[in-house]
Amino acid sequence: MSLHSQNLLQTQASSFPRSLSILDPNQPHSFVKPVKRINEGHDVPAFLTSQAYRDIGIFVMQLNISMCPRKVSSSSPSTRTQTWALDTPIKQSEPVHKLQELLQSIDAIIEETPPDTGPRRFGNVSFRKWYDTLESRVQQLLEKYLPNEVLNFRTGDGVGVLDELTPYLMGGFGSAQRLDYGTGHELSFLAFLGCIWKLGGFTKESSSDGSLERSIVIGVVEPYLRVIRRLILTYTLEPAGSHGVWGLDDHSFIPYILGSSQNCPAISDDESMPVEGSLPGAPNPEDIAKMKVVDKERKRNMYFSAVGFINDVKTGPFWEHSPILFDISGIRSGWGKINKGMIKMYNAEVLSKFPVVQHFPFGSLFNWEHDPNASPATHSVHTANHPASQTTTSNASAIRYPPQEGTKAPWAQATGASMAPTVATWANQPPGRSLAPTSAPWVNPASGAPQTALPPTRAPWASQSTPGTGQLPIRQASPDVPTRAPRGDQGSSGRR
Repeated sequence: MSLHSQNLLQTQASSFPRSLSILDPNQPHSFVKPVKRINEGHDVPAFLTSQAYRDIGIFVMQLNISMCPRKVSSSSPSTRTQTWALDTPIKQSEPVHKLQELLQSIDAIIEETPPDTGPRRFGNVSFRKWYDTLESRVQQLLEKYLPNEVLNFRTGDGVGVLDELTPYLMGGFGSAQRLDYGTGHELSFLAFLGCIWKLGGFTKESSSDGSLERSIVIGVVEPYLRVIRRLILTYTLEPAGSHGVWGLDDHSFIPYILGSSQNCPAISDDESMPVEGSLPGAPNPEDIAKMKVVDKERKRNMYFSAVGFINDVKTGPFWEHSPILFDISGIRSGWGKINKGMIKMYNAEVLSKFPVVQHFPFGSLFNWEHDPNASPATHSVHTANHPASQTTTSNASAIRYPPQEGTKAPWAQATGASMAPTVATWANQPPGRSLAPTSAPWVNPASGAPQTALPPTRAPWASQSTPGTGQLPIRQASPDVPTRAPRGDQGSSGRR
């Protein structure tokens, strides 16, 4: 990356808020019961300029940078860098501890509703019993475990705080109707935590060193993922909105962002996220294809923990059932570039996809209203091809935009290039190619003139064509994988 590009990234990061704003508890707040606003593909551009989208981006980046290793002033070389592993004891605030107990209570409901033993084609129907049980107890659980700062927040007449928070919590545990779970549900739980932050449930003042955010990631987000993985295994939940073999992961995305951050080069508290390089001593990206390394690192790192769960539920060579992750593992610029790319991909493949965000509800804390500082939203290839709904609901309130190229977003920078119908265009690209399919102010911008999009190959962002051949090179699998990845062949999903 050129020095010019690095300066652009530092300027962009410094001009964007580093944490969600916290509401004044002395001012009454009018809560709103969250409702569905995204009713068709053409509503997505309106979402990409909404206040909710902006706040989601801020919160993701806030958690992301908190997990990045920190430089420590010390005379001893061995203590000049501080890192945070999943098994490292950390100081937990009372709100974090209470949320852990909430998750434990939710997890315990699984024991009360064992899976049905009858024949079935899709997810286990007992998940509906589990979900109904949680729904019947959720208000009591929230009253028991939410911080007093949230429960006692001054409100106007009508809707209470629990009326707004409950849909986000319930939405974080999958769909009882479809018997599935995916990144849209993960997003809902992230919004639930964001609501608590905004209401001062974690703190009344933003932390400067990221310690509070780290405790949320290690103390709440990771335990939440463990509950979700148990639900998936117990009730064989289907992937929601998954790309199958051509997607990053059937169920989750956030652990890849936060886990790659754990292995980035160390920064000072006032520095931006590194965009390349790795923490000395961190496992190599290609180690995700080595079963022994994954089994060791999954206890310490969220990225490897997510890969480990894939190994738990899928069979066959890793390059075959997870080709996107396998291609990413070939990146030689380190975990910093992987983290940067994961942010871009999250914008493109989660927040910009109608099948993922269509069920996300909007209230007062994650607001559908237009963000006055947002760049004008336009249709992208992700939204333009979605079929419009046959009916128009009264609560749509969507702003219609004429089809144009690209998608603007408050946390990434547009390059002006059209998008390739692939998952990521940010790894090992040929010079002059566009980096990000979308643009948002919390995703690092790329410099350079707009160029044509990459060809629709299997993973056009992680492989370069071999000079003179016009074919993609074959990157050999790790020694722990008995076969070589046939880059010209399509693998099967390998899902059980």
